[in-house]
This record gives sequence, C-alpha cells and structure tokens, in this order.
Amino acid sequence: MRYEKRAERVKIRAVKALTPPAILVASPVLLIAGSPIRRCYFRYIYHDGAPLLLDKQRAHVSAHYFVVTHPLLDWLCRPTEALARLIGRRR
Repeated sequence: MRYEKRAERVKIRAVKALTPPAILVASPVLLIAGSPIRRCYFRYIYHDGAPLLLDKQRAHVSAHYFVVTHPLLDWLCRPTEALARLIGRRR
C-alpha cells in the first residue's frame, strides 16, 4: 500500500515499532490470562459495523492489524489457549 502523506507513514512506523514493547509489557498478564483477553479483544475489533483492519480501496490500515498479526502475541497467549482447550475437552 502506498501512503501519500508523510504523517500517515510516520504513524504506521510508530505503531509497528511500539507494538512489541507494548506486548512485552503486558506479557505477564498474557501468560496468565491471554486466551480470554485475546478473545475479548478480537470481539472488540470484529464487532458489527467496525471498519476493516485492511481496507485497500480506502488505503487504510488499522493499528489493530499490527497487534493481531504479531507473532509475539500469539506466542504469549498459546499457554492459556492450550489450557482452555484441555479444560474444554474434559467437560
């Protein structure tokens, strides 16, 4: 995607740069309760009437896109998701 305004490019770079430190700061919480927090976050992002994360027609990228697709978030939420699946199978 091509962004015409310099301010838009700077915002995207800032979000890309600040996402890993923000995830690392939240890592103790994500390791303990990552699965419910992640599900709630996804519900918030994908609620009815919400703008798309990637809208190529309008050349818009949401800051949530960088958070959702970051592998560190997936890695930190994996233990609680596995635990939730294990508990779900035993019911």
